[in-house]
Amino acid sequence: MSAQKKTDTVFPMYKDKPLVRCGNVIYYGSMKDPYVIKMTIKSEKTVGKEEVADKITVQLLSTDTSLSVRKQIVKTSEKNGLYLAMDIAEAWLERSLNQAAKEKA
Repeated sequence: MSAQKKTDTVFPMYKDKPLVRCGNVIYYGSMKDPYVIKMTIKSEKTVGKEEVADKITVQLLSTDTSLSVRKQIVKTSEKNGLYLAMDIAEAWLERSLNQAAKEKA
């Protein structure tokens, strides 16, 4: 048998954290961390010839699978545009990960 290489999928990164998109849902962060961000694109608008995200729901989620789905949602907000959504997402995620690291130490 020939040795088979395991290929790791490389995701786009934003501030050293992976961005994964599936349809209208974007996940920001690593599932190995205690928290991750879920952004759901609710509506789009046309700018020039391009479709861009307009309304986005941002949720800070706990990755603790022992919690119910409802209790995994820590924070939620709705933003206009991907820039504002990423701005709040990055702030929430950094703050939560830093707090979790302090509690663990």
